[in-house]
Amino acid sequence: MIDKLEFLMALAREKSFSRAAESCGVTQPTFSAGIKQLEDSLGVLLVNRSSRFHGLTAEGERVLEWAKRIVSDTRAMRQDVRASNAALSGHLRIAAVPTALGMVAELTTPLRAKHPAVRFTILSESSRKILSLLDDLEIDAGLTYLDNEPLGQIRTVPLYHERYRLLTTVTRPLGDRATVTWAEVARIPLCLLTPDMQNRRIIDRLLSNHCPEPPTPMLESNSMVVLFAHVRTGECASIVPEAFAGVLDLEGPVRSIPIVEPQEVHKIGLVLPRREPMTPLLRAFVAEANRIALPD
Repeated sequence: MIDKLEFLMALAREKSFSRAAESCGVTQPTFSAGIKQLEDSLGVLLVNRSSRFHGLTAEGERVLEWAKRIVSDTRAMRQDVRASNAALSGHLRIAAVPTALGMVAELTTPLRAKHPAVRFTILSESSRKILSLLDDLEIDAGLTYLDNEPLGQIRTVPLYHERYRLLTTVTRPLGDRATVTWAEVARIPLCLLTPDMQNRRIIDRLLSNHCPEPPTPMLESNSMVVLFAHVRTGECASIVPEAFAGVLDLEGPVRSIPIVEPQEVHKIGLVLPRREPMTPLLRAFVAEANRIALPD
């Protein structure tokens, strides 16, 4: 039954029998038979289909929500009974917004120092994608904004405050300043994250508040590394979080300049499903987050 519930979750995620079967590591006939067996066992039609997948039925959507709970609890149970307090092992999947990627090492490094058998997968995703991945059990935890857009019913651990800096070179406009204002930054050529990123939506709002028609970014990317590489060429500037600027090796002409008037602040933290009990591995990860969490 558990395997067949995972089939249903994969089908809802992939929206294709062939892709869902591939993601589950089985043939398409085996996958289709598993879905049919689940329908027969429950006595309801779960999938609207002819020769193609056309979505879940109303009953299928209800079963999907139960499947997420049951599969999550089953995974937690399996890890719990295998766990040893002396040496945790396993695989943690974490997604972070691009601006928070530098913070992940503050959590993973001390955890692995205590439990060397733990492995990690770290993904760079938008804030909305992180919530979707959490809901679909595709990741165990995420790092994202906590106070700017709705999060839904999830558990959070606030980690730090995001403040913003102009990343530029000394030869660019404003490059010799100790501080700059949002109004000044709004009038120079910029390279920024893509609009699907929450950081970009925050920056667009701040720029438009201080300049009715800020210039269109000369370059957009979903990678902070790409933005930094272009700033280093001296052809454009960017706006980056203070924490990200702190992990860069700023040498030579590249400067990180605080943006003031106003000094915008947003809260970044850990997000995870509101499900109990947590696996021992996830509980240990949350303990590392609580160790450096912002005070209440």
